[in-house]
Amino acid sequence: MGVFDSGVGGLTVLRALARALPGEDFLYLGDTARLPYGTKSPESIRRYALQAAALLRERGVKCLVVACNTASAVALDELAAEFAPVPVLGVVEPGAAAACAATRSGHIAVVATESTVRGGAYQSAIHRRRPDATVASRACPLFVALAEEGWTDGPVVEAVIHRYLDDLFATDAAAHPDTLVLGCTHFPVLAPAIRKVLGNGVAIVDSAETTAAALAEVLDAATLRRPAGEPGGRIELMATDSAERFARVGGTFLGRPLVPADVEVVDL
Repeated sequence: MGVFDSGVGGLTVLRALARALPGEDFLYLGDTARLPYGTKSPESIRRYALQAAALLRERGVKCLVVACNTASAVALDELAAEFAPVPVLGVVEPGAAAACAATRSGHIAVVATESTVRGGAYQSAIHRRRPDATVASRACPLFVALAEEGWTDGPVVEAVIHRYLDDLFATDAAAHPDTLVLGCTHFPVLAPAIRKVLGNGVAIVDSAETTAAALAEVLDAATLRRPAGEPGGRIELMATDSAERFARVGGTFLGRPLVPADVEVVDL
């Protein structure tokens, strides 16, 4: 399985995929030399995503998971056309499905990168499933920087969360969103701090678990799942810059320690 993201954030998705499909092998590519994608133009995002996908195709992957919300929002159609007949799965549609399942009031907030918010992918995906939903969105670029630095709690992190979210949740509980979508794969590591700021009345949704379930369905529909009993479960990691930094920060996202020797540095 090929999985790619602009950096280490997609390791949260990889972690869920590997847990749901323990018999499969995974090849992960983080385009760390060019992150963040979320501040780039749509043209640049599409070019970067196609280059990343091309490398994974050269390595012989049987399915591509676009673990980057920004690339999913901007480049998924181009990737699907370029990669055909290999299945391509993004994280926006599964995330929208999870949000619609979680909300009680239909009032949903989405936090994401500038490009994802500007393109309106989550808003469209949510409204396709629930036309009556009210969707508020907010670009939170500093969340990416905090996650990449490994700053996941403490006063500085909470101050940034307050700065971005206080006005979205300033009204009384009956009127503000009851569901928050973490529309960037970097954001789940900040979920405990976001929970502390927002309290327990808001459902916090990320797309990792839903994407894992969607991938299992795709594999079964295409008869691509590895047969039971065959050896599998390997995870290989690639980055386009600094194996040392990838290992240092990536362990937080993957949920286990990494060392630089675990990471192959590649050139796109």
